[in-house]
Amino acid sequence: MSMSFQETRNNLLSGLTVALALVPEALAFALVAHVNPLTGLYAAFMMCLVTAVLGGRPGMISGATGSMAVVMVSLVALHGVQYLFATVVLLGLLQLVFGALKFGKFIRMVPHPVMLGFVNGLAIVIFMAQLSHFKEKGADGALHWLTGMPLAVMLGLVALSMAIIYLLPKLTRVVPSALAAIIVVALLTQFGGIATRTVGDLASIKGGLPPFHIPDVPWNFQTLRIVFPYALILSVIGLTESLLTLNLIDEMTETRGQPNRECMAQGAANVLSGLFSGMGGCAMIGQSMINVNAGATRRLSGIVAGIALLSFILFGSDLIERIPLAALVGVMFVVAEKTFEWGSVRVFGKVPRTDALVVVAVTLVTVFSDLAIAVLVGVVIAALVFAWKHAKQISVTTSIDAQGSKIYALQGSLFFASVTGFTDLFTPREDPADVIVEFKAAKVMDHSAIEAIDALADRYLKLGKQLHLRHLSPDCAELLHKARKMIEVNVLEDPKYHLADDQLG
Repeated sequence: MSMSFQETRNNLLSGLTVALALVPEALAFALVAHVNPLTGLYAAFMMCLVTAVLGGRPGMISGATGSMAVVMVSLVALHGVQYLFATVVLLGLLQLVFGALKFGKFIRMVPHPVMLGFVNGLAIVIFMAQLSHFKEKGADGALHWLTGMPLAVMLGLVALSMAIIYLLPKLTRVVPSALAAIIVVALLTQFGGIATRTVGDLASIKGGLPPFHIPDVPWNFQTLRIVFPYALILSVIGLTESLLTLNLIDEMTETRGQPNRECMAQGAANVLSGLFSGMGGCAMIGQSMINVNAGATRRLSGIVAGIALLSFILFGSDLIERIPLAALVGVMFVVAEKTFEWGSVRVFGKVPRTDALVVVAVTLVTVFSDLAIAVLVGVVIAALVFAWKHAKQISVTTSIDAQGSKIYALQGSLFFASVTGFTDLFTPREDPADVIVEFKAAKVMDHSAIEAIDALADRYLKLGKQLHLRHLSPDCAELLHKARKMIEVNVLEDPKYHLADDQLG
């Protein structure tokens, strides 16, 4: 599909903005992981370019991320950077396997409250990550908060950049407001003689092309034992953050990405990153929001961002290192504000308390632990709540037919959480000699339900009573043992649903 001139311009300028925003993030995360700053920049370049070309969500931006950097710290400290490169290659291979097995589709099962918690948690993380730029190293070598005039200048420039980002779109959208804010603040400090911290104060970004380098580690089982646990954790964290970001952009753009393709692209990018001296990474919600909010939803923006980032390293390091950190902090503060789902706060009290609990739990775990655990916690809580609610919905109405048989007409879903309630609905000792259980308005969901039906049949058999199971689906009937001979089959009326059981192919 061809792009209009305006769309092409949006993607080109947004890509440049994203590249500028990637620099301090990549440097900061490299320092967090205790590796060379260029290792973070090379990772950002490789991840951004490869996923832009091959990924399943045009417009999404990938790079070195904090969620993965914090896991890498102990690996680098214990075994060195070469083991990190080997781990990144292995985590990429694992992600390729996950993509080939089409695990990406399972991200669609993440409940909406978990998505809200994920978004809110990452917004807080993005905001908190910028606070480190308000510190500087003192004479004692420790980091201290800025005070006095340096703090006032920093706050003033941050406020100016945020004001430009919010107000400029009301006047014109020719240039992305984030890019305009960076340029204006940079020119103001450069020609106004305003002293403030710059990108160069973090680290130098000058370097050459990413060197191809096979990790210098022993290629044996002992090395695999060291790197595999880290690779597995990092692959899960990376795919979780990437696929949830993909879901978020899908909702924002009202389009549908390809999660399995994104898994493959993330894997390929990480393999190349590890082989070209990069620390690996995943999708970045902050930079992705900058891109999408600028109207750049094509692959071109990510490609431009990757190429521009490499150009900064090769040719533009002196210029980029002069950019005030305040301008980039202002951009990320706006990203954090726009990423946070303020509507989730307003609906508290209007949504079920369990949904509110999931949002808060996922938000807190994302901030204080890591994303993968947060999503797992949210999904588990949501699943338990769902099971509890549906477990209470199993019910029965009883009647006596003309032949004197007692009829139990079941309603609801019979599964692992409701089998106890199901068993308590029956009174075998008080029932007449002939009993009919009607399943037409009930669904048998899993193997626990099958076992409960068999156990019920056994209770009636031991009392010498006749039990008839009516309108039970054929696949349920195949799995029954003691109750199989008690089934009454009516082909025209029997349910057409299929039992979700691991014994069925």
